[in-house]
Amino acid sequence: MGRFGRAGAMLGALVLTASLALTGCGDDDKKPAPGAAGQQQVVPGAVAGGTTSEPAGTAAAPLKVNPTDGSDKRPVSTEISATVPGGGKVSEVVLTAANGTTVAGRLRRDGSSWVPSAPLKYATRYTATVTGTGTDGQTHQGTSTFTTMAKPKSMIGSGLYLFSGKTYGVAMPVVAEFSPGIPKKDRAAVQKRMFVQTDPPQPGAWHWVDNGTQAYYRAPEYWKTGTTITVRLALAGIPLSNGRYGNVDRSATAKIGRAFEMKVDNATKKMSVYENGALVRTLPVSLGKKSTPSSSGTMVVMEKKESTVFDTRDDPDPQNRYVTKIDFAQRITWGGEYIHAAPWSEGVQGRQNVSHGCVNVSMANGRWLFGQTLVGDPITVRGTERKLAPGNGWTAWSMNWSQFVAGSALPVPDGGAGPAF
Repeated sequence: MGRFGRAGAMLGALVLTASLALTGCGDDDKKPAPGAAGQQQVVPGAVAGGTTSEPAGTAAAPLKVNPTDGSDKRPVSTEISATVPGGGKVSEVVLTAANGTTVAGRLRRDGSSWVPSAPLKYATRYTATVTGTGTDGQTHQGTSTFTTMAKPKSMIGSGLYLFSGKTYGVAMPVVAEFSPGIPKKDRAAVQKRMFVQTDPPQPGAWHWVDNGTQAYYRAPEYWKTGTTITVRLALAGIPLSNGRYGNVDRSATAKIGRAFEMKVDNATKKMSVYENGALVRTLPVSLGKKSTPSSSGTMVVMEKKESTVFDTRDDPDPQNRYVTKIDFAQRITWGGEYIHAAPWSEGVQGRQNVSHGCVNVSMANGRWLFGQTLVGDPITVRGTERKLAPGNGWTAWSMNWSQFVAGSALPVPDGGAGPAF
């Protein structure tokens, strides 16, 4: 199978082009740079709610605002919260910069805090005026002026594998990536700032890979056809325990297309292709030979190249070194496994495994399949000698729901969590 290398470099630009130097089945140390589709559109206006008039001759106690008045060096990821005397709820937050500009934002659905719709500015003074209604029916108000910190020197790279305006397959996870990885003790705070909303609404959850370099978001089942996914990784300025800070906010809004699934059975050496639940074609395949087996599990198409070159000359095993032109290549793991046309194995497809780990199909079938698939379409391979390794590709669907939610840094309600707002 060869070496399973991955590039760790992150790109900090707000818009990145996903490109990839392909090096073939079983040997690859390149991967597409994670990208973002630009800043999220600012939500106009502050969140507001009704208030109740105070009884004549009484004065409501002021509520306590966080950040506290006079505090400085606050992160630009700061959220506004308050404690209403005697209990009750915050009904309105108005945040104003020193130049008089009003900052847009939204209250979390649970009322715990108010989140600015874009990162605050570094080294800037802000005034927060918070209004709340107590359980006694009285209106309470508090004010706090605070200053944000200067721009930090040490930041963490981040990426979002989702692009605005694109249409993806039903298994497309939201993929956040970090370099270096997020320490375990910081993951809950980071996860709380990663917002996903779907229309129609579908509950979901985040799952962290062990080293903290990636987090996946998915629903209990594949996304519904026609779903709109809106994502904001609100990480600019978020402080981490290793002395680093989040570099930028990243956001994207994308669509989910028709339901398209590929299922490969090593016992029959056939691929069954389904669209919207109906079997549309069965293709003979050749999988990885015993010395370089294909991975068993549910993978996701991550990138498509109509024509490329697999170059494995740096493989430690001389028998796995080659340079070959490949047509209709669809990446499904970081380790170098693809679905692709392989005219040299057409004579044994459906009967014998001869590849270096890839899913080989004929030239005609490769062309047809390439024309049908989207990035985010699932492919499930069963019955091979190798199990798909966590993190070797977008492996969000290689575990059941219980296993998936166990990787969340925050508690997940039964069936998944709803949106934060």
